[in-house]
Amino acid sequence: MQDQIDKILEASEDSMKRAISHLETELAKIRAGKATPQIVDGIVVDYYGSPVPVNQVGNITVMDARTLNIQPWEKNMLQPIERAIIAANIGINPQNDGVNIRLFLPPLTEERRKELVKRSQAEGENSKVGVRSGRRDAIEAIKKLQKDGLSEDASKDAEASVQQLTDSYIQLVEKHLAAKEKEIMSI
Repeated sequence: MQDQIDKILEASEDSMKRAISHLETELAKIRAGKATPQIVDGIVVDYYGSPVPVNQVGNITVMDARTLNIQPWEKNMLQPIERAIIAANIGINPQNDGVNIRLFLPPLTEERRKELVKRSQAEGENSKVGVRSGRRDAIEAIKKLQKDGLSEDASKDAEASVQQLTDSYIQLVEKHLAAKEKEIMSI
């Protein structure tokens, strides 16, 4: 029975780790006034009829703190990349100079900063939901084991372990959110 409990705890922790890694990915996409290549992650370009991530059709570099440069590997990809960035609605208008596409990040206003904090808080809530669903699945599995003959004490101990794991991952989400909020609100 103990090996089954260990497997349940391991599966629960894996689920919680996925929620945290998803949060880290999403928070990296939320810009805090600094240009990073992650801003264009998730933007898909129509490459000869196939949807391809923008980082696979061109070189993305950071020119300075507020400017991203995208240099397509093929010159005829300038227009599709530009259209994809506009369609992605990331709040940045691409500047096409015939060779490169430049993205100038406007300075963040106080209102925009608060919006970004709200968005990062929403991502944090999504991650907390993911962590809690991992807890729920683990507790359901433990209750099923209890019906199959697991002692009540072992069941309570396993549930307490799951709750400890959940609490630690929720704290990790809070740490990520606090760091992101500090990064966004600092001028």
